[in-house]
Order: sequence, then C-alpha cells, then structure tokens
Amino acid sequence: MGDEKRPSWDDYFLDIMVKVGSRATCDRGKSGCVITKNNQILVTGYVGSPVGMPHCDESGHQMRKVLSEDGSISDHCMRTTHAEQNAICQAAKLGIALDGATLYSSMTPCYTCAKMIVNCGIKRVICLNDYHSSADSKKLFKDAGTIFEMRKEEVLKY
Repeated sequence: MGDEKRPSWDDYFLDIMVKVGSRATCDRGKSGCVITKNNQILVTGYVGSPVGMPHCDESGHQMRKVLSEDGSISDHCMRTTHAEQNAICQAAKLGIALDGATLYSSMTPCYTCAKMIVNCGIKRVICLNDYHSSADSKKLFKDAGTIFEMRKEEVLKY
C-alpha cells in the first residue's frame, strides 16, 4: 500500500471525470466533464438528454447526418447534450462562476463547446483523447489563450 504514488491533481480529476462519464445516458458516447478551480470541484456533467426528456437508453438515438468540411459525412446523436455543456449549464443554474477554472473532459471539446468554454472564462482544458473533428476547437483555444492539453493522441471513435 505504501508503494502507490499519489496522483497529480490533473490525474485525480481525470479519474473522477471518467467515473462521471459512466452516468451518461447515450451509449454512443460515455463522456464526462469535471470543472475545477483551486483544486476544488465546482461542477460535473455527462452526456445526457435535457432534464425530463427521454434518454437514448430508453427511446433510442436521434441520429442526424453531419457534413464535415472535408466532405465526409458522419452520424451524430442529436438527442443528448454534451458533457461540457451540461457542466456549464449546471454552473449557471447554481450561480457558480467559471472564470479562471480548469475543465477536464473525455475528448477534445467540439467547436460549440469550445466557444462556450472560452466565453465563460475557463482558462485551461485537459482531455484524455482527441475528437475526430477537433481542429477548429484547438485553433480557438490557441487564439483565445486557453491552455489546452491532451493526454493521449488517440482519436475516440463513436
């Protein structure tokens, strides 16, 4: 027991983020999000339908085709709200300011989430894996001065 290395704060919050993601109600993306400030958890979020609405696990997916800039077409479930969006909404609902916070996520946030992250003043984003369509998000973080770190170069498939 004494040989175990104490995890860094980032590793600790990433581990919690994975557990939060296990609550997701869309089996296509078990993503989670933890937002912290001064090494304290402010809010968490996971992929799920809006409050009171049916979940994918209950009603099935609400799939839509999405055309990417490169001409590729991919399927996306539109029933759910992203983990980052749910965490930011939870902070708003509870009156918690996120200015200067750090966000931990399962993968590089999508462009919509990235814009929300920048607009609410989150200064640091740490994710485990890459998102298949992450170039715009990464550029936005760079241009906005948001610190972005990715632990693995693996692109999550879902």
